Amino acid sequence: MAAADKLRHLTVALAGNPNAGKTSLFNALTGSHHKVGNYPGVTVETREGHLEYRGWHMRLVDLPGTYSLTAYSLDEVVARDFVLDKKPDLILDVLDSSNLERNLYLLLQLIELGLPVAAALNMADEAAAKGILIDSQRLSETLGVLMVPTVGSRGEGIEALLDAIITTVEEKRMPRMPTYGPDIETHIAAIASLIASDPAFASAYSPRWLAIKLIEKDPDAARRIEAHPRREEIQHTLQTAWHWINLHYRKDPEIIMSEQRYGYIHGAVQEAVRRRPPKNISFTEQVDRIVMHPLVGLPLFFLVIWSIFKLTFALGDYPVQLLEYFFGWLEGAVQSTVPAGMVQDLLINGIIHGVGGVLSFVPLIVILFFCISILEDTGYIARAAFLTDRFLHSIGLHGQSFMPLMLGFGCSVPAIMATRTLRSPRDRIATILAIPFISCGAKLPVYVLLAGAFFPRNPSTVVMGMYLGGVILSILSTFFLRRTVLKGDSMPFVMELPPYRLPTLKGVLWHVWEKTWGYTRKAGTVILAVSVLLWVITTLPKPPDTELRAQALHTELQSANPGLDDTALAARVEPLLREYQLEYSIAGRIGKFISPALKPIGFDWKIGVALIPGLAAKELVVSTLGVLYGAPVDENGESPSLRETLRQSPDWSPRIALALMVFVLVMPPCFASLATIRAEAGDKWMAFQVVYSIALAWLASFIVSLIAKAAGL
Repeated sequence: MAAADKLRHLTVALAGNPNAGKTSLFNALTGSHHKVGNYPGVTVETREGHLEYRGWHMRLVDLPGTYSLTAYSLDEVVARDFVLDKKPDLILDVLDSSNLERNLYLLLQLIELGLPVAAALNMADEAAAKGILIDSQRLSETLGVLMVPTVGSRGEGIEALLDAIITTVEEKRMPRMPTYGPDIETHIAAIASLIASDPAFASAYSPRWLAIKLIEKDPDAARRIEAHPRREEIQHTLQTAWHWINLHYRKDPEIIMSEQRYGYIHGAVQEAVRRRPPKNISFTEQVDRIVMHPLVGLPLFFLVIWSIFKLTFALGDYPVQLLEYFFGWLEGAVQSTVPAGMVQDLLINGIIHGVGGVLSFVPLIVILFFCISILEDTGYIARAAFLTDRFLHSIGLHGQSFMPLMLGFGCSVPAIMATRTLRSPRDRIATILAIPFISCGAKLPVYVLLAGAFFPRNPSTVVMGMYLGGVILSILSTFFLRRTVLKGDSMPFVMELPPYRLPTLKGVLWHVWEKTWGYTRKAGTVILAVSVLLWVITTLPKPPDTELRAQALHTELQSANPGLDDTALAARVEPLLREYQLEYSIAGRIGKFISPALKPIGFDWKIGVALIPGLAAKELVVSTLGVLYGAPVDENGESPSLRETLRQSPDWSPRIALALMVFVLVMPPCFASLATIRAEAGDKWMAFQVVYSIALAWLASFIVSLIAKAAGL
């Protein structure tokens, strides 16, 4: 404890452009593991890590990627506000060495803040491969910022970078303040001196930085200056500066300041960077000739996605069967060791059928997200965003909506949070409302169960159809909403394409572990609790005439089937008796109450009961069906899987299965997603999402049921 007390403490904020490898470097520094996707705007909240080095305890904060401190999107606001309001001891700017001029723009804005700054020339290997030779010593001298070449994905240059951070702090090194020409500097100085006249205000914000942002007409700077006691004088001086700039340059002041910064950057790069012409066309350019082809690109993308689904089922079928066999064996073990009664019924029909039905699909989730993580980390998903941009604009979405929509295939919660990268409020709301129609990982067990039970020849095609149907429905819904309640133009889409990178096995496996652990943790907590609750409401209260009903069923079946022995008769009586008990239970009464609304679709009261917990989590539909249709012991003393039980039930058919899959696809998202919608968009849009998706789920399922009935399913 004493040694820890002697450590000096230091807060370092990691800033940088999107896709500069900032989060990878953060992981290399701290050993933390967070989402590292090869796509702009992946980190949408600040994340912390800690390390100890040379007598210092460093708290590192990974900020969202931003191109500038003039914030438009929510993730840029998070980065700017942390730097301005929390005032870290040092800002570590992570630069993409292969795109240096673009990345240095943010560095100049950070220098203007008047805080200690160090920089990582990250992805130094890619810059070298492109023939870009950076003299880091010369660049450091020019800008007054210690710059260290690094390769974050491989942990190269980490020690040197930590040394640079400590040296900057210990020596109290301040960066060299860039100048933008004598005329503009005169106006900056005039405004800055007025701001500095209030010491309390000047201690909160750098007068020079705020003066520059005011000249650039930054709305956040204008809001902050309202608290200054000499705001009227500042506004008058600012108007004079704007008038002079417009008169002399005939351009908007923001454009002039941007040009001045790039001029300064160009001079620094000329001093410190040399380029060798590449000998051959880069690998990225060669691949993009095919992947980004206007005719080949989109069909290739859909082929890749379809192949992933085929691979998922081809590889996952055997482990799924093994898990089903294991839970069947576990059920038999409970039957043979636990005395018949309420405890045995709870263990089998409440826990094993509920949780086991969900956990059986873990292998499919592992395979699916392994493939998707590879696509993300290689940079292919960013290409897909560009390919779909024109189409997304035609339906009223933004090109940057593609990544949140893709994340929706994993989980709606991070997907909804990822809409913070969108600058237009209309684009954000439209994307948020579209995401729940995308098939998240929680819906996959429902599809797999029903497709495997009623479409055993081509289950992967049916599941792929559900995923595609969700995309189509999302498109049609957005098209409708953008022309009614969300009228307005989308903002233009600008995003740089990252080079293709070989994903690391460690990174991909961590992504898969993160998603799989979240799924299994939910099965072990939320789904377990709800499964037990469902067992209670499907078991209690007990009908007072259970024994008389059992005897009547036994007599009726015996007279209709005189050749059956007692074991076979008992196997046939059990499901009929259980259905009678279910109708009498709390769940049965709830199902009977809502069944008139579901009857036109073809759903009975049991399906109505299964849909209710699906509002909390879609996987609970499977566990509820496992409880409602608890697979009984058959005439051979074996317990068939839930798929087989549903297939043999007279209340089920391919038509009902299809309609239920569509209902689960469209119905309101889980409680966690609704809470996220409320946080990101407000109560009004959360309520709209619930009402809208319930109505649309009923309508879509009804139409599918009619079509399937006409087709003879």
